[in-house]
Amino acid sequence: MSTLRVAQAQVTSGPDPEENLRLVAEQTAWAAAAGARLVTFPEATMRAFGGPLGPVAQPLDGPWADGVRAIAARHDVVVVAGMFTPAPDGRVTNTLLATGPGVEAAYDKIHLYDAFGFAESATVAPGDTPVVVRVDGVGVGLATCYDVRFPDLFTALADRGAEVVCLPASWGAGPGKVEQWQLLTRARALDSTCFVVATGQADPLTSGILPTDGGAAPTGVGHSCVVGPDGTVLVELGGEPDLVVTELDLDEVGRVRSALPVLLNRRRDLA
Repeated sequence: MSTLRVAQAQVTSGPDPEENLRLVAEQTAWAAAAGARLVTFPEATMRAFGGPLGPVAQPLDGPWADGVRAIAARHDVVVVAGMFTPAPDGRVTNTLLATGPGVEAAYDKIHLYDAFGFAESATVAPGDTPVVVRVDGVGVGLATCYDVRFPDLFTALADRGAEVVCLPASWGAGPGKVEQWQLLTRARALDSTCFVVATGQADPLTSGILPTDGGAAPTGVGHSCVVGPDGTVLVELGGEPDLVVTELDLDEVGRVRSALPVLLNRRRDLA
C-alpha cells in the first residue's frame, strides 16, 4: 500500500511574521515527531489578513522563506505555508511556499477573493500557473482558499499528475460560510478524484482575538479537513487551533478513478 502522512496545522496567524515563523517551527516539530512527511499551514501564515500586506511582503529568497526552508530541512519534511511576495506592479502576490527534501516551488493564488464585500485584488496581484510538486513520489497540487470555487483548477492539477491537492485557506466568516467550505472541499475532491487536504486558519474568536477592521477581512473559521477522492470526509477539525496527522492511502485514488473516471469522461470540446 502506498501512503503519505500529512499534517495540518490549523493555527491563528498574527501581525508579526517572526512570531508566525516561530509558530511554524513549533507545529512542524510536533508534526514531524508524529511521522508526517508533508506539513501544511494556512493561507496567510506569514501575516494575517486585516492589515497592510505590502510592508511585510518578502521575496522568495528573503528571510521569512529562508526560515521556513531551514525548519523543513531540520525536520526532513516538506512544508507548505502561505506568505506574501512583492509583485511588479506594487501589489503583493498571495503565495504558497512548498519546500523540503526534493521540493522547492511556489504557487501564486490564481483566483482572488473579490467577493462578500472584500476586494483582495486591490492589494494582491493574481498568479496564472497551476503548480504540482512531488512529495515522496506523490503528485501534490497547490491551491489557495477562494480557488476552491473553481473546479477547472482542480481538474487541471489532476491532469498534471496530482493525487493530492493541498488547499491552504483563510476562509471568511459569515452566514452559511462554513457549510459552503464543507460542500466545496467535497465537490472539488469529486471533480478531481484527488485527496483534498484543506488547511484553514483557526477562528481567531476561539483564541479571544477580535477583528481590527470591522470584520471585513477573511481571518479564518477553522474546519480544516481531509476529503477522500470519493468525497468522503476523513477528518474535520472544529474552529479552534489544532494539529492533526492523517495517513492517506494513495491506492484509493486509483480505485476511485477506475470506478468513477470523470477525468476521462470529460467533454473537452465543450470548453
